[in-house]
Amino acid sequence: TQEAEAQARATPGGTDVVRHEDYADKTIVSLRDTLAFSPGIYTQPRYGQEVRLSIRGSGLSRGFHMRGITLLQDGAPINLADDNGDFQELDPIFFERLEVYRGANALRFGSGTLGGAINGVTPTGKDAPGLYLRADAGSFETLRGLASYGGTSGPADYWVGLSADTSDGDRQHASRESVRFHGNVGLALSDVVTTRFYASLNRIRQELPGALTANDVLNNPEKGNFNGDQARDIDSIRLQNRTRFDWGQTRLDVGAFLNMKDLYHPIFQVIDQKSTDKGVFARIDHEAGIVSFTLGGEFRHGETRARQYVNVNGERGALTFDADQMARTANVYAEARVQPVPGVTLIAGGIYADGFRKRTVLLSAGQSGRLAFNEFSPKFGVLIEPTPDIQLFANYSRSAEFPGFSEVFQSVGMPPVSTLISAIVPQTAWTAEIGTRGQMGMVSWDITAYRATLRDELLQYTPNSTTIPAATFNADRTRHSGIEAALSVEPTSWLRLRQIWQYSDFHFVDDGTYGNNRLPVVPLHVLRSEVRIGTAALNVAPNLEWVPQGAFADYANSTRTSGYALLGLTAGATLTSGIDLFLDVRNITDKKAIGDISAVLTATAASAIYYPVERRAVYGGVRARF
Repeated sequence: TQEAEAQARATPGGTDVVRHEDYADKTIVSLRDTLAFSPGIYTQPRYGQEVRLSIRGSGLSRGFHMRGITLLQDGAPINLADDNGDFQELDPIFFERLEVYRGANALRFGSGTLGGAINGVTPTGKDAPGLYLRADAGSFETLRGLASYGGTSGPADYWVGLSADTSDGDRQHASRESVRFHGNVGLALSDVVTTRFYASLNRIRQELPGALTANDVLNNPEKGNFNGDQARDIDSIRLQNRTRFDWGQTRLDVGAFLNMKDLYHPIFQVIDQKSTDKGVFARIDHEAGIVSFTLGGEFRHGETRARQYVNVNGERGALTFDADQMARTANVYAEARVQPVPGVTLIAGGIYADGFRKRTVLLSAGQSGRLAFNEFSPKFGVLIEPTPDIQLFANYSRSAEFPGFSEVFQSVGMPPVSTLISAIVPQTAWTAEIGTRGQMGMVSWDITAYRATLRDELLQYTPNSTTIPAATFNADRTRHSGIEAALSVEPTSWLRLRQIWQYSDFHFVDDGTYGNNRLPVVPLHVLRSEVRIGTAALNVAPNLEWVPQGAFADYANSTRTSGYALLGLTAGATLTSGIDLFLDVRNITDKKAIGDISAVLTATAASAIYYPVERRAVYGGVRARF
């Protein structure tokens, strides 16, 4: 973790490392529970482990799944080969830390997107020796458990973890259950060569309660949609290897991964997909005095058998669609760092990305076809350290995001026919970023301001009529400007205040239809604060999430949601060495408010596009290490 934090500090832009102890007293269900105090990350719950996850407006109007962010586990991407993904497969209860690299700062992970990358890192036998047990219980019949064990044997170490989770959810038809396994084995082959093998297995069952009207959110937030018994069931296996050659000044990492996933997803129809994604990656880092560089690349290839059936109460009816899908995403990246004088580092780099999407329809009136993309995105930056504890940084970079299968092939017409949208193009942006991070006495901070000028932003909305030709389009020009700020004040060992503030000004620029309207979904301001009183032996931490004014729900800017404030509390106590109790209370006042939004062109009172904030809940549990 210390090495990861040093790497983050050497990056001239928005980065941070979230340690497990920063969220250990929470009942950890989703990435929202772990990233609440990571500056610049916008998270809103939908249900269960499904959350809105956006960095700098990435995937802004995607009302499901995720786009614009590279998610990794132990350095290997879990995104499918078309770069879209289900973040439910990342269970943060296992992680030792999360490494967050916003925007072009994620170059070292082979990411060239607007949002950047988040890497979840599991422990090793060296980091987490012995037996670790955790049990959570609480509202909505929630039960959650974790058992892990790690150790060493000569030149080898090993770590395995098993978790189980069940809950009725805070809405009707939102129950979930999961069983997950993660493990790794490392081996020192010599003084130079080390290798580590990873395995992950997931069995996830999640009922989908659907979106609500604004009236239902504010008066009946527990309401769920039972039509079609909608759900998202995932069975997946991930295998990977990472091998390191360390020659002192030069270090080479190489690896390969295999992801196999079954998705059973009854919604408007039953989506039944079986996918296999495989890839390889390599990165070389070299340091020689005042000059250092990184050179790397990644190749991902995926094949999916995609079928759809008539939804008969959540079961397969008649087969309506059958296709073979193939995707490829590859990149090569490089970065050079030079220190012309002590305390000043100049950085230049770039990433070349190549993408390919192909579909062969076997059954239905859907269209076969293929599209290919390629983009080069340079990056320039400077890092200034006037003192060892204070940094100033700035960078200017380009980003590019390729459309995935759901954007390349869209349903149009009535009855809908899945058609190749050959006019869809990659989203690109130039982003300027400036900021500072550091510590001075009892105060530490991390503040970044950015301004991204986008072309062809991939925007998605829920169509209001059958006359709309497609649900995803390329906007002409848009602009994302914002501030990502984190502040921590620790005047004594028993008192700490930490808070984050996000300012997000996203809007069209002289659009032919929407003028300079604000983009929907993300509010202008979000503030989260926590005051922790006490020590590791006994502590209590009240917290606040405040949205002064809600976001727009539509592109026409005709409907804006209301702001809200949510109060919560966590607490922890040490019973004896190695055994801790914890408490997590959410939305103490049971505030009813709109959290996430699936944007539309023009919202009305009948628009079922809203998800409520989490209802009042109380969880507690015990952690033990032997």
